[in-house]
Amino acid sequence: GAADPLLPAEGEGGRRAPFLLRALRIAVVVCLYWFTSIAMVFLNKYLLDSPSLRLNAPIFVTFFQCALTAALCLGLSLGAACGPPCSGLPALRLDPKVSRSVLPLSAVFIGMVTSNNLCLKHVGVAFYNVGRSLTTVFNVLLSYLLLKQTTSLYALLACGAIIGGFWLGVDQEGEEGTLSWTGIFFGILASLCVSLNAIYTKKVLPVVDGSIWRLTFYNNVNACVLFFPLMLLLGEFRTLYHFDKLGSPSFWGMMTLGGVFGFAIGYVTGLQIKFTSPLTHNVSGTAKACAQTVLAVIYFEDTKSFLWWTSNLMVLGGSFAYTWVKGLEMRKVQEDPNVKINERNETGV
Repeated sequence: GAADPLLPAEGEGGRRAPFLLRALRIAVVVCLYWFTSIAMVFLNKYLLDSPSLRLNAPIFVTFFQCALTAALCLGLSLGAACGPPCSGLPALRLDPKVSRSVLPLSAVFIGMVTSNNLCLKHVGVAFYNVGRSLTTVFNVLLSYLLLKQTTSLYALLACGAIIGGFWLGVDQEGEEGTLSWTGIFFGILASLCVSLNAIYTKKVLPVVDGSIWRLTFYNNVNACVLFFPLMLLLGEFRTLYHFDKLGSPSFWGMMTLGGVFGFAIGYVTGLQIKFTSPLTHNVSGTAKACAQTVLAVIYFEDTKSFLWWTSNLMVLGGSFAYTWVKGLEMRKVQEDPNVKINERNETGV
């Protein structure tokens, strides 16, 4: 799609910046991505499962974040007339026809954000990465089932390491008495929905003229509408009516902060990909997950077994190996002009 107008250009007049400046910029962007992503997870854990907050309304928390994201998209679009940095943003208006066309993706999007939050609600932050670690496996499976794209043996071996780490992690959580099968179910569902979201996004992008900005707006508006019957069905309006902190400024401050971080993660992800590469972004995400796990164990003062740590290392190692293998395959495709068309499709997963 078109470049994000919020993302700065690489350099004036096409000139490359000095090495030290580029290195510093990359370091700042990676740190910003790590901070935003980790802070968002810890904030969501507080809002979803804090003993001091005692708010049993995960759909409402997700609804509020989607509503805030849609409002921020609209607000920045309206501010485009004021000049940089928003001057290049496309105008946003709600077209019912476009909204209906985006609806299938929005249903998958709702499943993704809801199952992510429900997984985080029922499992610890330390186990959260393992609990929803099967995204890569579902990517391979769905690419074969829906797109008829095969995967190399080395990539499949990396997926095997991820699956092994996932099952070992589940086993160790059970041994420690902290296993939540509800959390595991939503973690697997989240992994599936993340994979489906990527596939449906490619299919729906032409409807919004290839604009991720417009797609984000329509996705979140549709989600807000669809969340209402879900909240009614699950009795969350009643829960909110009896919630003792509903009038607390600190509660709404934390809700707003969580929504802002949820909105910002898409922007900083784009920044990291722009200033590094998709491959480096995946490696950075894997390293971030490792740091997040260690921070969660320290913060919550957990004691974990050797096999529990082994399961995390298997998941992280498998994810890194898969990224590395796919990177090598894509480089081979780019360097060898004689690669067959079907081989190009295989390595483009």
